[in-house]
Amino acid sequence: MRVIAGTARSIPLKAPEGMDTRPTTDRIKETLFNILQFDLQGAVFIDLFAGSGAIGIEALSRGAKRAVFVDNRKASIDVIEANVRKCGFYDRARIVRTDAENVNVYFPKDLSEDDRLIIFMDPPYNMGLELKALKQLMLSGRLGMDTLIIVEESLETELKGLDELGLEITRVKEYKNQKHLFIKIRG
Repeated sequence: MRVIAGTARSIPLKAPEGMDTRPTTDRIKETLFNILQFDLQGAVFIDLFAGSGAIGIEALSRGAKRAVFVDNRKASIDVIEANVRKCGFYDRARIVRTDAENVNVYFPKDLSEDDRLIIFMDPPYNMGLELKALKQLMLSGRLGMDTLIIVEESLETELKGLDELGLEITRVKEYKNQKHLFIKIRG
């Protein structure tokens, strides 16, 4: 696993030990960031269920202003910290050990109206955690109309309940075993 492009290109990254994480493949990461290329420059990027932090690090490498990494496992937090330091992004990163539903703990308090916000979440599959996190994000009242949320889930999963939250899927990108849902606040 490595950083694909940008200022930290080719730097190898660690992954937490064990089978609790599914590192995103280079091909999927490249496709995702090709889609995000025009939104990423200067954005604030929140990486929920961050695992190794590879997605948030890729965002920083490609021009995100700063990133918040959120995971509830100590092993992941230790790996994220090591990876962020290795890439030289520690001054632009905030690493928080908490559950993704605890929005008030990790959400940037100094986010301005000019800041573009991108939230990426890759929760354990088939546990309903993405909907719980989305509910809390919406209840926080801190998302802007231009906030982009990307949810990674298995191909077999169908994310239901977005209408009730005032959210809509604007794009779906399917891969071999998973998909990315691009979600915005319904306008």
